[in-house]
Amino acid sequence: MFPGHYIKLLTFVLHFSSQPVFKTLPGQKVSRLELGGALGSVQEKIFVASGSEVRGFTKRGKQFLSFETNLTESIRAMHVSGSDLFLCASYIYNHYCDCKDQHYYLSGDKISDVLCLPVEKFERITPILACQDRVLRILEGEWRRGFFVGTSAGKMVFIHIQEVTFHKWEIFNEKKRGGILCIDNFDIMGDGVKDILIGRDDGTVEVYGFDSANDPVLRFDHSLTESITSIQGGCVGKEGFDEIVLSTYSGWVSGLTTEPTHREAGPGEELKMSQEMQTKIASLRSELEQLQFKVVQERERYQHSSQSTTAVSAVPVFSINDKFTLNKDDASYSLILEVQMAIDNVLIQSDVPVDLLDVDKNSAVVSFSGCDSEPNGNFLLATYRCQANTTRLELKIRSIEGQYGMLQAYVTPRIQPKTCQVRQYQIKPLSLHQRSHVFDQNRPMNILSLTGQFSFAEIHSWMVFCLPEVPEKPPVGEDVVFYFQNTFLNTQLECSYRKGEGVFKSDNISTISILKDVLSKEATKRKINLNISYDISEESVGHTLKMIHPKLEYQLLLAKKVHLIDALKELQVHEGNTDFLIPEYRCILEEAEKLQEEYKKQPAHLERLYGMITDLFIDKFKFKGTNVKSKVPLLLEILDNYDQNALMTFFDTQ
Repeated sequence: MFPGHYIKLLTFVLHFSSQPVFKTLPGQKVSRLELGGALGSVQEKIFVASGSEVRGFTKRGKQFLSFETNLTESIRAMHVSGSDLFLCASYIYNHYCDCKDQHYYLSGDKISDVLCLPVEKFERITPILACQDRVLRILEGEWRRGFFVGTSAGKMVFIHIQEVTFHKWEIFNEKKRGGILCIDNFDIMGDGVKDILIGRDDGTVEVYGFDSANDPVLRFDHSLTESITSIQGGCVGKEGFDEIVLSTYSGWVSGLTTEPTHREAGPGEELKMSQEMQTKIASLRSELEQLQFKVVQERERYQHSSQSTTAVSAVPVFSINDKFTLNKDDASYSLILEVQMAIDNVLIQSDVPVDLLDVDKNSAVVSFSGCDSEPNGNFLLATYRCQANTTRLELKIRSIEGQYGMLQAYVTPRIQPKTCQVRQYQIKPLSLHQRSHVFDQNRPMNILSLTGQFSFAEIHSWMVFCLPEVPEKPPVGEDVVFYFQNTFLNTQLECSYRKGEGVFKSDNISTISILKDVLSKEATKRKINLNISYDISEESVGHTLKMIHPKLEYQLLLAKKVHLIDALKELQVHEGNTDFLIPEYRCILEEAEKLQEEYKKQPAHLERLYGMITDLFIDKFKFKGTNVKSKVPLLLEILDNYDQNALMTFFDTQ
């Protein structure tokens, strides 16, 4: 709740019935919409991007611009500033002035968005590209200002540039909410300072103000059931009361208003305000009933026509907004499926071993089907049955590095006749690695080198197959260097390659082993001979074990505490209190619910760590030409009675 204000959600409109002003003819999918106009004037002209074309309309619907660009791909991002038009396809940026080509730039990674600082405030045009490799590319100009950046991981950053670039402040996603899809600056608090309005892909709306130290503070949040595609602050519904207007993926336009539901005044005025609000609510209900009646009529007409002897069968068309991303915090993948209508069920199938993790926001009922991995290659068959009116489903999946294949989601909405769409997601060999821009050269490194008659494009395609977040197109130039970090163990990987040569460095032997096996297999498919050499660091094994140690120790301690809970509760009931227990055991009882919940959210977590240590043991000796699989049971026995020194000794003495 805002200080001195009230805020409420109006489900359909903001105090008024929407009336169409104009409507264009059906055409290609609209990928971007921006407002523009002459610099220093009201930005009331509408610019729409569809395919590779940009059209302009006045606020009354008169088309004044139809500009076919020279882009070979569809426009993904657009920004309008006066007579300047900034357009981006997947990798290409173009700047037009009065529809004439001015500048061109080929990005090293996919472009997510583009903006230009206000030209009327600065002497030079300064476009900024936000790219998927977590890099902001400033193309031209010199300036000393800042701007906001929202990430798909849900963080909010304010970047300030002077002589050097630095973060002025950062809002971490501590509540594990969705990624940020839209941002606006508007003084909704009414204190003379613009607040930050944020819309997330899990339907969360947030308002951040600033304290006396000019640091951001969360003032308000609200949750919807669909992803927020756009957010804007302004005065829309009633003069004198600011509002937040937002749109969702399925097309709803909703609003949050600062208009109070009751005035702090006499009884007469309060009653008058209440009656006014009741009239508005009655109007909304009447409009809703009319819409529902029209839906029923159209549905009956469709059913009647589908049963006619002259009916033509047609498969209903629906779109799916899906996202499959790696979470750095818990080394798991989030699969988000969103449909513009209610989801009936989702079938998940995988030909590679994966674990499904619990998601608090997920209210669907899951059931698992037995599957045989040998003849059919099925390791997972799970069905999520959704509740009525569920349009968004979020799943969490944890993969195993070295095990790669395809995950498929079959999405069936609640429409007739029944239809289904399938989405495919590749589980890559090094699936838990994430792009990074730093690399610690002081760590002990294992080096894999390969040479052969392969092109730059061929070895780049192997990297795309092996690792997430590698751009599909080969970067410009004759060679490239990529850095990665393992989100589970925090080990690192450097990939440096060019035509006929590749060098890979990692402080984890298992990472090098996986790369060696996969690259050899991919080269063999293309009948390319590889010359492979490697330099293994014995010191790196102990280094990796030390990085695993705190995670393994924590999970063992967590499992031990959870197993003690039932016995401690029995003692508590028998004795009537916990005064006789040592502080450690009392603490376990006090945090019992939290411990059990955490343990429940980490299925097979301990087994996963055991598997990583086992792979490390096997890979160490595989590079020496020794097969030690017969000694794995002894290793597992040491892990069951875990002692770090005993484990290190076992690795050194075999």
